[in-house]
Amino acid sequence: MANPSQFPPPLHSRCFMRRTFANRAFAIFYSFAIFALLYRHVIHLLHSPNIMLSLFILLADLLSFLWLASQAFRMYPTYRRHFVDHLEQYVKESDYPGLDVFICTADPYKEPPMGVVNTALSVMAYDYPTEKLSVYVSDDGGSKLTLFAFMAWFKVAVSVTDSDGSEMYRSRCISRVSADTQNK
Repeated sequence: MANPSQFPPPLHSRCFMRRTFANRAFAIFYSFAIFALLYRHVIHLLHSPNIMLSLFILLADLLSFLWLASQAFRMYPTYRRHFVDHLEQYVKESDYPGLDVFICTADPYKEPPMGVVNTALSVMAYDYPTEKLSVYVSDDGGSKLTLFAFMAWFKVAVSVTDSDGSEMYRSRCISRVSADTQNK
C-alpha cells in the first residue's frame, strides 16, 4: 500500500451541491410530462390533416427534446475548488508555458479606453513569470483616444510604485511596455 504522504496534494477537489435530489426530482417529473405530450402529439399528427399545425407541433417537440438533452448536466451538480498553492509542487515556475493575451478594441465610445487600460493592467499584475507573459492590444479602429489613454497610463506607471515601496509591479509594467514599443 502506498504511503499517502508520497503523493503531492491535489490541484482541485470536487464538491457536490446539496440540491442534487431536487434537480433530479424536477427533471424526472418534467420528463414524464414531456413524454406524455410527445405521445399525444404523435397520436394527433397521425390523425391531423393540417400540415402547418403538424409542423408547429414538431417544432415544439424538438425544443422539448433539447431540454431533455440538457438535463444530463444538471443530474449531478458539482463545483470545483482550486488549490493554486499546490501548483509549485507539480511544475517549476521556469516550466510554465508562455502566455499571450490579446485585448481587442475597436470603438472608444462603446469600449471606454480606461476599461481597456484597466484590463491590460490587470493582466500585467498576474502572478506569472514576466518573461513568459505578453500582452497585446489591438485597436482595430485606430483610435487616438485609446492611444492617448495608454500613453497617459505609461507616464503614470513610470512615476508610481507600490504602497510597500517595492518596484516589482512598476518594473514589470514598464519593461513590458518599453519592450513592446521598441519592437515597433
